[in-house]
Amino acid sequence: MTNNSKRLISLDAFRGFTIAAMILVNFPAKWGVQYDFVKHAKWNGITPADFIFPFFIFIVGVSIALSYTKQINAGLSKSLMMRKIVIRSLKIFTVGMLLRLLPNFDPGNIELPGVLQRIAFVFLLSAILFLITNWKQQAIIGIGILTLYSIAMQLIPVQGIGTGILEPGKNMASWIDSMVIPASLLNKKGFDPDGFFSSFPAIVTCIAGILTGQLVLREISFNKKLIVMIIAGAVLIIAGEIWNLSFPINKKLWTSSFVLYTAGWAVIVFAISIWVADVLGYQKWATPGIIFGSNAIAIYVLSDVFQTIFLHSSLQSFIYESLIKIN
Repeated sequence: MTNNSKRLISLDAFRGFTIAAMILVNFPAKWGVQYDFVKHAKWNGITPADFIFPFFIFIVGVSIALSYTKQINAGLSKSLMMRKIVIRSLKIFTVGMLLRLLPNFDPGNIELPGVLQRIAFVFLLSAILFLITNWKQQAIIGIGILTLYSIAMQLIPVQGIGTGILEPGKNMASWIDSMVIPASLLNKKGFDPDGFFSSFPAIVTCIAGILTGQLVLREISFNKKLIVMIIAGAVLIIAGEIWNLSFPINKKLWTSSFVLYTAGWAVIVFAISIWVADVLGYQKWATPGIIFGSNAIAIYVLSDVFQTIFLHSSLQSFIYESLIKIN
């Protein structure tokens, strides 16, 4: 069994397997021929693929709690830490924007929202929130964001659309995105699943990770921590299912029910990972995950670059048509 001063092998493995799954889902060999389990839900509902991004955001939250608690205990000033947080966020955001230029490097067709852009936004606000609040305040803020988001999406009328409409491109999130993001920088469909307004409930996914990370750091036995995590995860899943009755689980809108449901499963999966890798000591299975998890963003970026080369060269024709596709 590990103690709190040691690095959690389970967290690195969880992060690595999640980023590997994200690459599998986001960069298929050929669009339109994927297996069903790597496809996202078309709108309401959830598939295995829909868990991947919230799991990664959750892991970002856990990492925030573990890393910045260590830095605070080492005596680093919060102002210096905030400056580094801003710089890191800008770097991630910039890389995300550069990837949007691929493959033609045409600034006229660039889109502002994106996976890395959302990660940068969520990390920035969540990390600063961690530094200036305690866990009770973080929980209250999280509940407040989900409640206000639900009210905005369901009860506030949208000009030209109506009240409580939750259709693609016809909802409060899309309307707000169109108000704050120039049309030339939006998805040509008129809405983006990684848009601005729906990034706020994604912050709550990160807060769930932060709260879990603070629990991991508490001076109690791992067994007690795991019990609390399993119970908390089950409660979140049930709460998500109940909220789903009025505010459907929907990844593209990152609905409040989606946040609770996926966060609940993230807590449970993380608890199981801790039990297997850090408590029982079965760590060989974690090696591939650790390799991916130690350089998660870099590997994601490289996969995007390779995907661009793959799709815009003879590689796709050779590999997919010759080696994968069976007539």
